[in-house]
Amino acid sequence: MALRKGAMEDLVLAPYLKEALRGRSVFVTGHTGFKGSWLCLWLHALGARVSGFGMPAPTQPSNFGASGVREILANHEEGDVRDAVALTRAIKQAAPDVVLHLAAQPLVRESYARPRDTFEVNVIGTAGVLDAVRTLARPCVTIVATSDKCYENREQEAGYRENDPMGGSDPYSASKGAAELLVASYRRSFFAPPKLSEHGVQLASVRAGNVIGGGDWAKDRIVTDLVSHLSAGKDVPLRNPNAIRPWQHVLEPLSGYLFLVARMLKEPHARWCTGWNFGPYTGEEARVGELVELFCRAWGAGQGRDVSTPGQLHEAGILRLNIDNAATVLGWKPRWNLETTVQRTAAWYQRYHRDRQASMRSACLEDLAAYGGI
Repeated sequence: MALRKGAMEDLVLAPYLKEALRGRSVFVTGHTGFKGSWLCLWLHALGARVSGFGMPAPTQPSNFGASGVREILANHEEGDVRDAVALTRAIKQAAPDVVLHLAAQPLVRESYARPRDTFEVNVIGTAGVLDAVRTLARPCVTIVATSDKCYENREQEAGYRENDPMGGSDPYSASKGAAELLVASYRRSFFAPPKLSEHGVQLASVRAGNVIGGGDWAKDRIVTDLVSHLSAGKDVPLRNPNAIRPWQHVLEPLSGYLFLVARMLKEPHARWCTGWNFGPYTGEEARVGELVELFCRAWGAGQGRDVSTPGQLHEAGILRLNIDNAATVLGWKPRWNLETTVQRTAAWYQRYHRDRQASMRSACLEDLAAYGGI
């Protein structure tokens, strides 16, 4: 039975996270990316000592640059997760209590252009991270971020559950399904949950919905297209206006990741060592066209324009996640509905466009405070 909105009491999130993470060494891969940069800002605000390993910021501008993320890091190293030697050295230097692996080739359409690179980064890169954790030979919470697209998409109305088959038609989705299988293999082979007291490594994977928020300038992302066209006074072209997605603010999945980390640090247990879905409540997913209408309303101008064509690159029509396990077992729940998510995202970009010389870190911290995360 689907979880009903309001079925759980509000979590006092910030104190719980601060108690678990203050003073901890946290190693983040992909820290220069959209989600990674927000995660580093949040961890630093909670009192963690954050080390980052990843490629140079993937876009110009980027939230990593606009919010001055490098300035708050204990260590920043630019490198490719496929470089096992550099990666292992960086992880050992950080001596982490927590590893959060977010580095990835994250774009569906890009995966059609660079399928081999996509598989190498998303699968072999993940193996490199887990091998480095294995060589640490010390207790360590390890979280691997994959995607809602890791599931074999059957265009079903019901949300995918954590035990549904992995798969994917496009190279990106298939690579995320393969990464999940790899995580499961390492967990069974080297970090068996029943033997947690022997090896001390709690390994979990996290699967989030379609994430939006301030600071994302990645190519072919809906908010990137919205901001670039609306700021220029143009209508927004829509490739798949009827596609249904589990939209959520970037802070939603990150709160799930951090709450899972806090559970593992404070209450080590085999039950946390599995895959977890983080998305909106059932029934709060929305079509691309609906998201665009909300965003244009929040922006104060503009509209979408259907440019879909027969034979365009395949992307899933319906994606929904079932979050019952995260809510009932872990104790996590979403906090912002789609309207709030869109309003805060539009406001972030409008603030950026008003003064491109100002640091956006304060805008990120204000969103974190409004969310209840710090």
